[in-house]
Amino acid sequence: MEEYVHVVTTVPTKEEGERIALALLQRHLAGCVQIVGPMTSLYWWQGKIKKSEEWLCIVKTERALFDTIERAITAMHPYKVPEILAIPITEGSEGYLEWLREQTAEARKK
Repeated sequence: MEEYVHVVTTVPTKEEGERIALALLQRHLAGCVQIVGPMTSLYWWQGKIKKSEEWLCIVKTERALFDTIERAITAMHPYKVPEILAIPITEGSEGYLEWLREQTAEARKK
């Protein structure tokens, strides 16, 4: 079942999240991208604790597409070191997973 993943990344604005989401969807790299926020992130950066308002993008996709998605996000992401993590989906409704397969079929052909 772990052929599906949620790829997550954070961005500084909702508009950045929408730009990344549209690019991934147009290339059929994802079936859906949810943008959640704003949220507060606290993190280490260059030796200091920082605080930022961010938006979380949750990309629903297939594990086999991760490398392509990582490259796409990295190329358009405004952060020097963007968070790009794949979280395995261990279970899911068959109807939803079939829908997801259909949405990403075009990207698998390339």
